[in-house]
Amino acid sequence: MTETPEPETAAPDWHIFRGTGEPHEAIATLPDPPPWRDFDGGPVITSVPPLGTESARRLGTPDRRLAWRPEELELINASIYLRRPLLVTGDPGSGKSTLAHAIAHELGLGRVLQWPIVSRTTLRDGLYTYDAIARLQDTQMAKLRGEDHRGIGEYVRLGPLGTALLPYGRPRVLLVDELDKSDIDLPNDLLNALEEGEFRIPELQRVSGRRSEVDVLTDDEEPATVPGGRVRCRAFPIVVMTSNGERDFPAPLLRRCLHLDLPSPRNDSWGQARLSAMVGAHFGDEDEQGNDELIRTFLSSAPGALRAADQLLNAIYLTQEAVRDSEPDRRRLAELLMRPLEPGDHGSGPR
Repeated sequence: MTETPEPETAAPDWHIFRGTGEPHEAIATLPDPPPWRDFDGGPVITSVPPLGTESARRLGTPDRRLAWRPEELELINASIYLRRPLLVTGDPGSGKSTLAHAIAHELGLGRVLQWPIVSRTTLRDGLYTYDAIARLQDTQMAKLRGEDHRGIGEYVRLGPLGTALLPYGRPRVLLVDELDKSDIDLPNDLLNALEEGEFRIPELQRVSGRRSEVDVLTDDEEPATVPGGRVRCRAFPIVVMTSNGERDFPAPLLRRCLHLDLPSPRNDSWGQARLSAMVGAHFGDEDEQGNDELIRTFLSSAPGALRAADQLLNAIYLTQEAVRDSEPDRRRLAELLMRPLEPGDHGSGPR
């Protein structure tokens, strides 16, 4: 904001992710992993798809300096060094999912692999799918026509987690979004894949005597070679698992993760700087004074109420595009869009 100095965010030299939004090659200086997190999958994959349009939508103009607290940057970088998943908690709209896209953009790690979790999600959904029915139908049709049937790899597709565990030379970024929405068993089911950095595809193992390597389709819509029916990583992926805090997770999972809590923006210099950077990334410097006023209103009204940064972005967009020339209408519309998310919540105190 114009009258609020942005907090100093210069990162120490050891930081791989600096939180500046400026792409760099620091990932090349990442030390070897701890011996207990060293993986040897192959053959090594060197190319990855470019950053997707979904990252551009979330980040806006990402080369603006963001306001990350020092302890937040330390935990993010600790997870990268230790090759451990990062469990990110916080209220809706606090920027949990955006963190994965910011890491991928700044470190040049390509498209974010996104695994949205719902109550019916299983570990198999994240690892791979196998279309046995389509294979049977195609095989029967090929026999009738006297043609060769297609290989089994054409019916296997790796999911986001399965793709992340391929032997990439540099880590992929995997976003496991809203893990707290899952069935009670999924967090425990994740433990082995995240700890061992590998998984097996029984359907491919059954044919490994005839075909030692099988090409399958990845979540990136690209082919990848799976030797011996086993997917094993080389560089452990940067895993960002988000939770809105709607449930507790089992201790074995928590022991294997680093926990980062992103609080909702507060009415302090950090909260003002973070929202100002977010607004600037999406709207530029146009109407900076009016945007600053809306940021102050967002932070100061209904202390303790649950609100999301998306509400602020919606209010700024609509007041700029629809009621720019009417200050009373602009103010009234902004207040309407930035009301607390919970009915009857008018700031009863800190959550």
